[in-house]
Parts: sequence; structure tokens; C-alpha cells
Amino acid sequence: MADLLAYLGLFAAALGAATIMPMQSEAVLIGLLLSGKFSTFWLLAVASLGNVLGALANWLLGRGIERFREKRWFPIGPAALDRAQAWYRRFGKWSLLASWLPIVGDPITVMAGVLREPLPTFLVLVAIAKVGRYLVLAAATTGLA
Repeated sequence: MADLLAYLGLFAAALGAATIMPMQSEAVLIGLLLSGKFSTFWLLAVASLGNVLGALANWLLGRGIERFREKRWFPIGPAALDRAQAWYRRFGKWSLLASWLPIVGDPITVMAGVLREPLPTFLVLVAIAKVGRYLVLAAATTGLA
């Protein structure tokens, strides 16, 4: 039961970290890797799945965000939203390979939704970025790097 809770905790941390909420999952993954009690493969799979699904939540948010653009309570001003859209248009789908980066990665995934990046393309590029980050982190933590 404790093992299941550890994996669920990692999934939740990775999911939350990929959304626009200010969270991080790296410490959870590193702690579980260093404990030596869990399969590296399954830790990577769970963290990656959670992180990609969190990015998917951002993409979905982006798909519906335009209808709130002119509302007074909307947290992003029209000029900032226009700049973000121009930036995404400039760099395109390949910017999703930077979706693993702190601070800028989450807005990139939201903009991909706003600008209607096709879901299959979105998922492939985000998965490459997210899985790649966790692979590098796991290799560095376990001494394989």
C-alpha cells in the first residue's frame, strides 16, 4: 500500500508541476530514486505520464481561454496574450520541446492550445521534452550519467 501511495504522490506532483500551478516534481522523483525501493522504469513512467497529462490540461485550458480574454477578472492583459501568441507563432510547434523548462514551459503549452496546435503533434513533442527531462534527471541521480 505504501508503494502505491508513493507512486500516486509522484503522479500527483508531476501532474501539478506541469500545470500553471507553481509546483515541482523533481524533488519527489529524486527522493524516490535515492530510496532504492522503487523501480526506476516505473518511477519514470509515472512521472512522465503525470507531467504529460498536466501539459494536456494546459493545452485544454488554452483551447477555451480566448472567450475570457476581455473579462475584467482575466489575469492576463490583452497585450500580454497577444505577445505570447506572437512568440508561439514565431517559434511554432518546436517550442514545445522547451515545455520542460521552469517558468516558460507551462505558458508554451497553454499557447499551443490557444493557437490550436493539433493534439497528436502536441502530445509527441511534449512527451519527448518531459520524458527526456526525467531521463536526464534519473541518470544524474543514479550515477548513470
